[in-house]
Amino acid sequence: MSKGKQTKERILQQAAELFNQYGYHGSSISDIMRVTELKKGGIYNHFKSKDEIALLAFDYAVNCVQKHYLGVLRNKRHAVERLQAIIKAFSTYMDNPVIKGGCPLLNTAVESDDTHPQLRERTQKAMDNWCSLIVRIIDKGIARGEIKADVDPDEAATIMISILEGSLMMGKLYGDMIYIKRGINHLHRYIEKDLAS
Repeated sequence: MSKGKQTKERILQQAAELFNQYGYHGSSISDIMRVTELKKGGIYNHFKSKDEIALLAFDYAVNCVQKHYLGVLRNKRHAVERLQAIIKAFSTYMDNPVIKGGCPLLNTAVESDDTHPQLRERTQKAMDNWCSLIVRIIDKGIARGEIKADVDPDEAATIMISILEGSLMMGKLYGDMIYIKRGINHLHRYIEKDLAS
């Protein structure tokens, strides 16, 4: 990798962490300069604007999260085992986040709802990808007889993601893992009782 590409990658990684902790509106070019230890010209040598950095930094963060999930799922074959692995991987966000600041989907969705249409669109696409992953796991599980035939994969994905993201939000708000533990315990019961065949 060339030095220029290494610098660009470092800017994206550090900007992703900055935006994920302080938000797009809470982070300035000066903040990006501070965390990257680059001058404004050094940053604009690689990017046209703060908006471009934000969009690409979000993509970088989501890519890191996707790699994390794919790594966790790599050796899991049974649908129930794969769903439980997703829950376990998500549960590490408060103590050991993939990107500093927690889940970039949750953080960006809250901030970009009406204020940054491009970032919102990127966040929706990333959420669609996460939903699709869960739906594919459930669809395969139904086909293999591992998941009940009457399960609605889209509904199950919505329930799982809503509980995970909601419990993470409460955990961050109160600084207490109990909310994540409660959400995870509920999801394990849901999978065993309502999904597993």
